[in-house]
Amino acid sequence: MQTIELDPTLSQTLDQARQAGLTLVIGNKNYSSWSMRPWVAAVAAGIPFTEVRVLLDQPDTAANIARFSHAGRVPVLLAGEMTIWDSLAICEYLAEQFPEKHLWPQDVAARAMARSVVAEMHSGFPDLRSAMSMNIKARLPGRGRTPGAQADIGRVCEIWEECLARFGHHRFLFGDFSIADAFYAPVVMRFKTYGVALAPALQAYCDRMQAHPAVARWVEEAMKETEIAAGHEDELPE
Repeated sequence: MQTIELDPTLSQTLDQARQAGLTLVIGNKNYSSWSMRPWVAAVAAGIPFTEVRVLLDQPDTAANIARFSHAGRVPVLLAGEMTIWDSLAICEYLAEQFPEKHLWPQDVAARAMARSVVAEMHSGFPDLRSAMSMNIKARLPGRGRTPGAQADIGRVCEIWEECLARFGHHRFLFGDFSIADAFYAPVVMRFKTYGVALAPALQAYCDRMQAHPAVARWVEEAMKETEIAAGHEDELPE
């Protein structure tokens, strides 16, 4: 996987990104949970792409993202002349273009449930997101436990328990690593940052997630980042 650090002084940056192949535009690995999801899904499946990283909370962040998408947010997938600017839409596109990678479970019932829990994560859990923002480097045990966040943690645990019991077979949520696991990977990182105590089976799932090569690689690269996104640091609970 090739990585390009966005340099706004280079006029050819966007032209390079739109060359044949896939380009995934992401934010800082330490903070950007939305970027983590399609990145982990693609890396886990062995789908090659060029990575462009846009630093968050900088004076030129909005202008740099606008080079790739008018939506103003990352992640963004560039596929030839196509622009796909939503994490779930990106994963769906990858699943369609690479059916042999089985990014969704092959079993009909498992696939339906996987899409349901992914959609729930994509649109829900606002209290967990706001009270326990992703910061992989931080260690803040016990913080962010608002009533809403606690309720969201409980719901995540329910989802994991049901998926692992029905389809996981003591591996990932639906047996093999899938889009569903990629979508809950940032939650695994949040639980580690904030020291969320889990039932043994769920903690074992989190351990397997962190050991997965794609997740481990994201975390390793996040830990090496030196940039600080002040706005995201300000979101951390006192």
